[in-house]
Amino acid sequence: MTDFNQAMASTDQPMATFKALEALVDKTIGVKLFTLMGIDNERGVARRNYSNMPDAYATSGEKPIENNPWTEQVQGRQETFVANSIEEIAAVFPDHELIKSLGCESCLNLPIVVNGSVIGTLNCLHNAGHFTPERVAKAERLKQPGALAFLLNDYLNKGAN
Repeated sequence: MTDFNQAMASTDQPMATFKALEALVDKTIGVKLFTLMGIDNERGVARRNYSNMPDAYATSGEKPIENNPWTEQVQGRQETFVANSIEEIAAVFPDHELIKSLGCESCLNLPIVVNGSVIGTLNCLHNAGHFTPERVAKAERLKQPGALAFLLNDYLNKGAN
């Protein structure tokens, strides 16, 4: 956590904090593909704020939030989504072929909740079967640093306007 705290104090924001969060996630539960998706509930859109594979998953643009079982689970009930096979991923994500081509066949989406609303998700992908119950339980430890990263990003964006 010290590296994360030091990163937050850095002047290279928000990238220093996002990279430190990725390192913390990797140390805690392991991750191959890591993205941060910010949620704008008022406008009903999501935006990728960070990706450790920007060639495959760029950090530009917004997409409308669709009403589907994933959204009901992660944003509605504020529950972690886990898929441990490419078939489970394919049932929810249309980009499953790209995910598989990157060597990932399991997924954990951790909702970050602040003031009663999901403000973003930590999206963690790895080999098939990677997200065991033990790793899912450890992921709970990532909610506070995840919230700090999203809140810092929002603070910086509002300050720039």
